[in-house]
This record gives sequence, structure tokens and C-alpha cells, in this order.
Amino acid sequence: MKRILFPAILGALSLGATSASAQADFRSCLSSLRGQAAAKGISGQAFDVATRGIEPDLSILDLMKNQPEFKTPIWDYLAALVDDERVQDGKAAMRQWGQALASAEARFGVDRHVIAGVWGVESNFGKDIGGRPLVQSLTTLVCYAPRRNEYFKGELMATLKIVQDGDINPAYLRGSWAGAFGHTQFMPSTFQRLAVDGDGDGRRDIMASVPDAVHSTANFLKKAGWVKGLPWGYEVRLPQNFNPKLAGRKSKRPLSSWAAMGVTRADGRPLSGNYRAGIIIPAGVNGPAFLVTRNFDAVYSYNAAESYGLAIALLGDRLKGLPGIQTAWPTDDPPLSRAQRRELQALLLSRGYDIGEVDGKIGSKTREAIKDVERRIGLEPRGRPGGKVLEALRG
Repeated sequence: MKRILFPAILGALSLGATSASAQADFRSCLSSLRGQAAAKGISGQAFDVATRGIEPDLSILDLMKNQPEFKTPIWDYLAALVDDERVQDGKAAMRQWGQALASAEARFGVDRHVIAGVWGVESNFGKDIGGRPLVQSLTTLVCYAPRRNEYFKGELMATLKIVQDGDINPAYLRGSWAGAFGHTQFMPSTFQRLAVDGDGDGRRDIMASVPDAVHSTANFLKKAGWVKGLPWGYEVRLPQNFNPKLAGRKSKRPLSSWAAMGVTRADGRPLSGNYRAGIIIPAGVNGPAFLVTRNFDAVYSYNAAESYGLAIALLGDRLKGLPGIQTAWPTDDPPLSRAQRRELQALLLSRGYDIGEVDGKIGSKTREAIKDVERRIGLEPRGRPGGKVLEALRG
């Protein structure tokens, strides 16, 4: 199969006008994949059923370029994922599925609040599982995203194996643009390795079964190195002369070493415990700092982004009833919760901006409208949903 991006057809496809040559290129790619699937033990019938009638979805290439964990300021990222609304939803979900979470904790030794934190960050407790057909998304990525062609090909083959094995009804096999699916958004290859039966029906279905999803997530974290009884970490206060070169998730040292430098808990209490930890400063030494253990590394491995790991850990803490971040972020333009983002969108609509639905999700139309407001109030037009823009719209 050709590992090239087809530049001549991208514009046509993105506009929905799929040319005959584009169709031929995609069909040629599918034909090559059918042969490779057969070599992996996937029957021609399973492949044909899974790919019948699919067309490429080029919109996911833009999504691939704009992943929020790496492009959004940390304070905005966390404000949208760990807000009062999600905490309340999470507490309700934990009450409803308390038995499943308790049994997952007992079976794998992973804190149920952290499991729920993954569930909340990944799918808003099952409300935002994602609606893109996995086979369509992954074939698009294999055929049109050459830089990670082999990775997505592996995920596509794992998806076809899931269909062939009958664990999940293929009609419901939908998820994110990158192929993650289910309540806790496993990649297909991760599902194959680590998904478990949590409800005792003999199947592994993280789409329809919350017990399967939370048990599978606990298994993932356990295999990633989670240590029962060890905290993930907590917010700390740094001394004024702290050397930022000492920070880093991998730069772990005994707590006694950090304590000797003058590091304390955020409330001023001394550090205590006989384990090693690192310190991360996601916004620099003038923002919040967090002491992190190997359990944070286990959470980090779920998506390989520190902002993501912090969102899960902090949401888990809030679900326990612990307070949120105590130190202010180093910005004079405060981040917005999802409720505030919805208010911002409603105000934009009331002023005649065509931004679509009021849903708290900041898409391209909302960003363009925000840019116009930013220009009007003398800010750099970045399309950022911040406190200054909201206050200007309220006025």
C-alpha cells in the first residue's frame, strides 16, 4: 500500500465532493488492507462486513492536528474537565455504580475514585462516548495519515478482531476520531490486551457495560504500575529559591529530600511518607506545583500527557471530597468552567454571532466569534474562552 497523503484530493474530499480518482485511491487502500487483515487471521467476511460502504472522513485530520492536551493552556484544560458540574455528576455516577467500582477496587487494588476520574475525563461518565464509526476513522487515518500509518493500522486490525470475536456489536462500535471507544475510551489494541469481564456475562463490552469498563480500567492501571495504598500525589508549596531544573515527573527522590529543601504540602503541613516522588510545575514556578508518585505515572500512561493525568487525579480527589487546586494560576484572565462557557456562547448568540449550539464545547465558529470580541476589547485575537471575554459580553 502507498504510504502517501493524497494532496490533490484532500480539498475535494473535505468539501464532500469525492472525485472518481479519490474513490479509486481509497478503494485501492482498502483492498491492500483486506490482504493484510487476512494475514492477521481476520476473515474476508469479517473485513467486508466491517468496511462495507465506508467512505473516508477527512475531518479527522484537522482534529489530529489540534489535540487539546498539548495546545490548550493548562488552566483552561483543567477548568473544563474538573468543574463543579462534573464533580456532582461524578458523585451521582459513583452512587449509581458503587458496587461495580468497589468490586473493581477490590479485584485490582486501584482507588475507585481514580477509576471514576478516568471515566469522568474520558467520557463524562458515559455521556460523551463519541459517535464516529471506528472502522471508518481508522481506515481514514491509515490511508491518509502516513506519519502514524503503522500505529493506526495496528489499531484497525485490533478493531476488526473485536468485530470477528463478537465481544461488541459492530453497529455500536463508535468512538473518538482516533479510535478510542467505550466508557473509558480504550484503544482497540488496549482492549485486546487488558479489557476484562466485570459483570460476569462472559463478554468484554466496555460500550454497554459500566462494570466491564471500570474493571478494565482498573486492570489497565494495575498493569501500568499502580501500587495499592500509595497516593498519586498532592499539591505542594515550593520554597522561594526552588530550582525549576529539579522538577520533572521522572526526577523522583525521597520525600525527605524534598522536605529538606523546604517543600511542604499546599496547606503548610510537612511532607510525610517513605516513598519517592517527583515535582511537576505545569505552569512554571509561579503556578501550582504537585508532588507526584509512581501512581501518577500509571495514570499518565493512559494518555501520555501530564495535563491529562492531573485532570484525572484532581477529579478523583474532588470526588473524595477534597478541595481543588489552592494556588492561583499565573494568569490575569481566569479560565472558564463548562457552565461559564455555555453562558459565553449564549451571550455570543444574543449578539448575532453564528456559533451553532450552546453546548460548552468551543469549536471553530465559537473561536472565530471570540476572536472578534477580543479585537474589540483590545486583546490579541486567539479565540480563547477566558474571563475577560465573558465579562465584556456580560457588559
